[in-house]
Amino acid sequence: MDTTAITTRKIIKVNKAKKRLVSDFLAIEEPLEISISIPTATPAVLNKNISITMRTPNNDANLALGFLFTEGIISVHTAVTQIIPSENKINLFLKNDSQIDLSTLDRNFYTSSSCGVCGKASIDSIKTVCTIDTKKERFKVDSTCIQDLPAKLRVAQEVFESTGGLHAAALFSLEGDLLFLREDVGRHNALDKLIGHALTENLMPLSKHLLLLSGRASFELIQKAAMAGIQFIMAVGAPSSLAVELATEFDITLIGFLTKDKFNIYCGEKRVENLIFE
Repeated sequence: MDTTAITTRKIIKVNKAKKRLVSDFLAIEEPLEISISIPTATPAVLNKNISITMRTPNNDANLALGFLFTEGIISVHTAVTQIIPSENKINLFLKNDSQIDLSTLDRNFYTSSSCGVCGKASIDSIKTVCTIDTKKERFKVDSTCIQDLPAKLRVAQEVFESTGGLHAAALFSLEGDLLFLREDVGRHNALDKLIGHALTENLMPLSKHLLLLSGRASFELIQKAAMAGIQFIMAVGAPSSLAVELATEFDITLIGFLTKDKFNIYCGEKRVENLIFE
């Protein structure tokens, strides 16, 4: 068990009006400040804080790399020359030839479903920074394979089994083999950790992989998956309306309410095979 991700606390457990004192596992939630340093034309170095996120403290380097990638700040992990972590902080040093667009660093070129900007503007903003073209990829996934994936995810979710408090993002092969997963108190952090790991392993684009989310499929998660070239997304929970719009725009197969017996296809049915209409 990853002891950096959990802590224990004495609690009172009540069952049928009877109480007892027990030790309970809790998922750790702490802030992480992500900053970057960029060499400039002068001897000085530009230092800029770009994000503070509440996360489970493990895989911080992957989280920071995934965040920079899904925000369109870097396109390859070699754009980062050094990563220096400290307590609840991480600083990434970028090459001076990384073609960094400083205007994106305020994190306002993306919009979320709660920002008040219309869906069309949100989707168009992502299209301007997503450079991966996956239109040539053609594959199909067997429906029975899809229904087997939640059980595989649950077996691998070690920290969730102890705390019940973490989201997971898992990457599978087209045959349904679990490749790797990441957990975090924030669903977007779990996906950034996953994408950051794939970036360091030179797996981009992830256009022939399956992504499974342990919770709902929000606009932000589809946005991050689209940046990584993911074409097949499944969620145990529901998608939002804007998530479906974005998946449709990027020709992504989006499945929700996935269980061992059933699931809903919101778009991209062409990649699911062995289905029979009632």
